[in-house]
Amino acid sequence: MVFYSPYLDTAGTGGKGTGTCRTALFDKSHGFYIAVIQGFFRDYYYTRGSAFSFLVEQKPEYARYFTPWTQVVPTFFPNPAKNRIIENYCSGVYLSPDQAAQLLRDMKQGPKVLEDMERLWSDGQLAVLKKALTAAVELGAGLLEATEVVEPNPIRPNESTSYSNLYHCDRDGVYLYIDMALKQISQTMERSKDHS
Repeated sequence: MVFYSPYLDTAGTGGKGTGTCRTALFDKSHGFYIAVIQGFFRDYYYTRGSAFSFLVEQKPEYARYFTPWTQVVPTFFPNPAKNRIIENYCSGVYLSPDQAAQLLRDMKQGPKVLEDMERLWSDGQLAVLKKALTAAVELGAGLLEATEVVEPNPIRPNESTSYSNLYHCDRDGVYLYIDMALKQISQTMERSKDHS
């Protein structure tokens, strides 16, 4: 008897992960697959329009919370890495468990750090970020950001898609996105009525 496993399809022999060429960016290949595969086994978290990669572009001092891939992956991975989100379907920065714990402490003790986080993780998303950081610390696994692991459908939530296990996606961030998208649609419809 043979069982189909999306995990094996992604990581196993002949899967996307094993077919990566040596020159492909780590962030667009192995890094993204790590994020996808992790979601088959553990909860993962969704926020819209916010990323540590964006934060470090604006404020390079936040790089102290991130670990470059060269310090995480075995040396036999020859793929170059940007260590940030560069486009869709891409991994970004990695926070070790210690770095995630330090960021949580600094958010509690440092008003400037909290203010910077609130600016990027706005509209209730900061609670999702804190939840993800807390889980990363408790599991001792750290936190890896990635784009498009899950793609919520705000109009038909049951038609949302994921490259990973959709049922492991924490729903808080998805609900925030759906609420925001529905408000924007409602506002657009109201404006179009006013112009008619």
